[in-house]
Amino acid sequence: MTDYTNLQNELKQKPRVWLITGVAGFIGSNLLEALLKADQKVIGLDNFSTGKEHNLSEVRKALTANQRNNFKFIKGDIRILSECKRACAGVDYVLHHAALASVPLSIEDPLRCNENNVTGFLNLLLAARDQKVRRFVYASSSAVYGDCEDSLKVEDRVGQSISPYAASKSANELYASVFSKTYGLGSIGLRYFNVFGPRQDPNGAYAAVLPRWVTAMITREPVSIYGDGSTSRDFLYIANVVQANLLAATTSNPAAINQVFNVALGTRTTLNELFEVIRSKLLPDYPHLQNFRSHYQAFRPGDILHSQADISKAKTLLGYNPSHTLEQGLDAALDWYKNNLCGQGLGLSAKAVHKPNEMLGLSRQGRNRDVSLVQKSGFPEHPLAQSVMSVLREVTILPCRGRIRVRNP
Repeated sequence: MTDYTNLQNELKQKPRVWLITGVAGFIGSNLLEALLKADQKVIGLDNFSTGKEHNLSEVRKALTANQRNNFKFIKGDIRILSECKRACAGVDYVLHHAALASVPLSIEDPLRCNENNVTGFLNLLLAARDQKVRRFVYASSSAVYGDCEDSLKVEDRVGQSISPYAASKSANELYASVFSKTYGLGSIGLRYFNVFGPRQDPNGAYAAVLPRWVTAMITREPVSIYGDGSTSRDFLYIANVVQANLLAATTSNPAAINQVFNVALGTRTTLNELFEVIRSKLLPDYPHLQNFRSHYQAFRPGDILHSQADISKAKTLLGYNPSHTLEQGLDAALDWYKNNLCGQGLGLSAKAVHKPNEMLGLSRQGRNRDVSLVQKSGFPEHPLAQSVMSVLREVTILPCRGRIRVRNP
């Protein structure tokens, strides 16, 4: 029996109170679901600047009535100290995931990055200290390795930051260390590598690569690879991140406290390899991907060439043992991606079809009405909206199985 299995059993026996910041985001909502299913009491803080209300709705649907009653949501902003203190009241463990998590966006708007990732982080530390929180676990990033040229990233060897986002995460680690030495606040930082899984947002210029590529492949949009595709990353499924957070929050190993840990698989996958794995897994349901190819663009400033983690420290001190390989994680994630990414944020319900040029069951009057609904939805320029409007005008059809219907949002 693994340390994590033991912990899951223990949590059900002794419920605690947890605060998740950024609870409506990708990682935050997955943490929320796992904790509530373990019968924990959870306070969630989010201002919906990047988090989505529908993430919380999806979590609620997966819970029992009693589990739903264990969740208290606070709409608040980590940049406001009083709201952080209110959220931390009576909390045992903080899982801090509210942040502006984008290298390109941090380059475009470094002030906003600093306000959220540094000022907001300091506010949470102060609130956790004042409310006598037992453990403060926070999301760091593999971006802190910066220009380090080591092929295998080890926690105690970092380079110079090459983006404002990386600098903000390095500042988080420094502040956490200072609060430990000065105030005795126990903290653990988790350097995430490239996380993927359900509820990851595919939209926007700064979306994560996996959901963006899956959506593009399904909807026949171009897939862009920055550089020649030899760039490599250490991709990990969200369940592994949930495991690391819960182990870090509850560990009784004194050697683990006030440390930072790589959270990854410890493997390396190039973008070209990733593209082919995703394409091959989608191909049985989407025959148009038989000859689908990626498009190469210039390498993006601030990105690093290679990223692979040494996870031996987390294994040794936390008992971290990844439950999903890349292939297993993709198998678990792709069903969710296919069922949800097509219609995310558009008020659409879409199922994939094998006959991409055939209209199924919509009258001309109905199509005209639904085109109008898409235009009024607030997302008329979204690629999927464009595809759906083309479908409804009988030009083509979104490559999804079954019937497409637009609901009035």
